[in-house]
Amino acid sequence: MAEFALILNAGSSSLKFFICKRLLGQPWELESRGQIDGIGTAPHLKAKDASGSSIADIDLPASVQDGSNAIEALAGWLRENYGGSSVVAVGHRVVHGGPHFPTPVVITPEVMDNLRRLIPLAPLHQPYNLAAIEAVAERIPGIPQVACFDTSFHRGQSAVAELVPLPAHIRQAGVQRYGFHGLSYEYIASVLPEIAPSIAPGRVIVAHLGSGASLCALRNGKSVDSTLGFTALDGLCMGTRPGSLDPGVVLYLFQQLGLSASEVEAILYKKSGLLGISGVSNDMRDLLPSDAPAARIAVDYFVYQCAKHIGALAATLGGIDALVFTAGIGENSPEIRRRICQASAWLGIQFDAAANESRQALISTPGSPVSAWVIPTNEEIMIARHTGRLLGLAGNL
Repeated sequence: MAEFALILNAGSSSLKFFICKRLLGQPWELESRGQIDGIGTAPHLKAKDASGSSIADIDLPASVQDGSNAIEALAGWLRENYGGSSVVAVGHRVVHGGPHFPTPVVITPEVMDNLRRLIPLAPLHQPYNLAAIEAVAERIPGIPQVACFDTSFHRGQSAVAELVPLPAHIRQAGVQRYGFHGLSYEYIASVLPEIAPSIAPGRVIVAHLGSGASLCALRNGKSVDSTLGFTALDGLCMGTRPGSLDPGVVLYLFQQLGLSASEVEAILYKKSGLLGISGVSNDMRDLLPSDAPAARIAVDYFVYQCAKHIGALAATLGGIDALVFTAGIGENSPEIRRRICQASAWLGIQFDAAANESRQALISTPGSPVSAWVIPTNEEIMIARHTGRLLGLAGNL
């Protein structure tokens, strides 16, 4: 009989899954991966096997309205395709680990209580991450589950990099810069020695550009600084989040416009960023071809902020050896990569337009003083590795 480890990355409208398999006495291997999109609107399940061939492309019932329904739909698909096998572990992406969880952890009721207290710090992600854990516990009672945090990779930065300059009693309550997208950055750091060994020990800035966007400065594969801080609102302009913002603006929303806390939260998390600037869309795929002036300025602002923060992180590193693009926009938009590299040419990036358009891994010229790369991320495989290590399934996940 085969055993399975299930890796889940739950969002508000999607559920990514990654399935590892082993036969008794054999090593773990990737079996399949996929996702359920359109939860609450037009739910759809896609999956591919280990070779990348499609094994599922199906519309799901409209009753799949939330994460719990999505888990149930996934469980049904697993029963149909892997009946007779047992799930022995489930690993989850959880965005915020707060001050108590610097590393992945086996989930217990006490852990869940602590993670629920962090929901206000990651309202777009944490509730859905935790709902997936609860749904699995309800459907497969007693199965070991592991929480892997987007904040973990950044722990260990210098005291200065983690500092929020507020009074000590506030900082002692857990207010500090945590950083996010850590599972993505950890994966990139893990594959650099194989893909680009000459830069792996050096000063590398990774640009995780998607609906959520951030930059991370690496030295010898370790996080030195990043653009996200206490919450996932800081740094770069994102799909619906503003990025860096004068705190006085938030005071103005409360004091002069008379908005409530829930209204301000909705503005900051759901109505700002590319969507707020353009009034058209939060999706770069919609904005790039648009002729609307507001769409153009939204794209310009996104590029401007990326280039600005790349310069700042280069300063924290004392220079830069390489720039790496990853995530949805970073991996799939040659235009955004071109514009950011050209805006960052002063750092020493000699851009190769042909390599960029043909989607090669190296998109700078061979002799460029600072190289530029495109490396697909894989957060799920990092969750699998952590889950395996923590539960004694190590080495082959």
